[in-house]
Amino acid sequence: MDCGEIVMKKKLIKPFAILLAVFLGSLEVGWRFFNMVVCCKRGEHKKERKKWFELSHIRENHPRNGYAREYNESKAWCLEQKMQNCYIKSIDGLKLHALYLPTEYAKRIVILSHGYRGSRFGTLSFMAKYLHEHQCDVLFIEHRCCGDSEGKYITFGAKEQWDVQQWAVYVSERNKEKLPIYLYGQSMGAAAVLMAAGHTLPAEVKGLIADCGFQSMEGQMRDMAANWFHLHHIPLLLMELDWFCSLLAGFHMKDADTAEAMKKNTRPVLFFHGEKDTYVYPNNSFQNYMLCRAEKELVIIPGARHLCSAYVDPELYQRKMMEFFEKYD
Repeated sequence: MDCGEIVMKKKLIKPFAILLAVFLGSLEVGWRFFNMVVCCKRGEHKKERKKWFELSHIRENHPRNGYAREYNESKAWCLEQKMQNCYIKSIDGLKLHALYLPTEYAKRIVILSHGYRGSRFGTLSFMAKYLHEHQCDVLFIEHRCCGDSEGKYITFGAKEQWDVQQWAVYVSERNKEKLPIYLYGQSMGAAAVLMAAGHTLPAEVKGLIADCGFQSMEGQMRDMAANWFHLHHIPLLLMELDWFCSLLAGFHMKDADTAEAMKKNTRPVLFFHGEKDTYVYPNNSFQNYMLCRAEKELVIIPGARHLCSAYVDPELYQRKMMEFFEKYD
C-alpha cells in the first residue's frame, strides 16, 4: 500500500467517524427520551421517580397546586372505602388490576380511566366521590405499568385502549341489572377511552366522558418538545422514539391516535378541557370534538389547568356530567 492510499483512507475514516459519532449520539438522545416517557419507573429509587413530577409543567398543572385540600380529602375518602379487587388478562398477557366500589340503589356504572403515570386514587378521586354519592357504582382501573397492574411500558393508549375495552366487557358480564355503563377518562386515560370507542363495546356502554385527552401520541410528543424543551423540529427524535417503541414496547406511535376511533364511534361523548392547560393543550379536545361523528358536547372551563376542571368549577362540571347521564341512561 503506497502513501497516497494511506492518506486517502485517513481522509475517509475521519468523516465516517464523525458521522458515526453523530448517529450514536442521536440514538442515545432517542433512547433517553424513550426511557423517560415510555418506560415504567416503579422499580426505581424514590428520588428518580420524583424527577418527572418535578418538571415545571407537571408540577404547575397538577391539582395539588392550588387544590391540595380537595385533592387530599377525596383521596383519603377513597382509601377508606371497602372495595372489591378485580383482575383481567390483557390481550398481550398482562395481569391488570382494578377496584370496584358499589353504591346503594345504583343507577349506572362508571369506569374510571386515569392519566399518564397516574393511580387509581389520584386526580379522579375528587369526581369518584361525587359519582358514588350520586348513585354510581365505580370501577377504578389501574392501567398497565401502574399500581398493581403488570407491565413495563406506557403506550399512550395504543394498548390501553384494548384494556379499557376489556374492562367494559368485564363489567358488562357481571352487570346483572343491565345498568348503563359510562367510560370516563382523564388525560391519557381520556385518550384511551376515545380510542376504545373504535372497537366493539358492550351494548350497555351508553357514552364516553373525556377530560383533557390528547389527540395523538405523536402530537403530544411534538407539543412537549416544543413548549417544554424549546425543540421545534424533532423528526429524527420522533423516528428514533418510534423505533424503540416498536422494538421494545411492541407498538408504533401511530397506534396511539384517536382519529379513526372518533370517525367510527357512534356513542355520545362529553368533552371537558381546561382553558389554561399547558400539559395537554386545549386544541387537542377541539380536534377530538371535530373528528367525532356521534352526538357530542365540548365544555371549556375558564382558568382551569390540566386535570383541574372539576376543581375550578365543580358546579358546572358536575351539572354537565349529570345532564349527560340523564340524557343517555
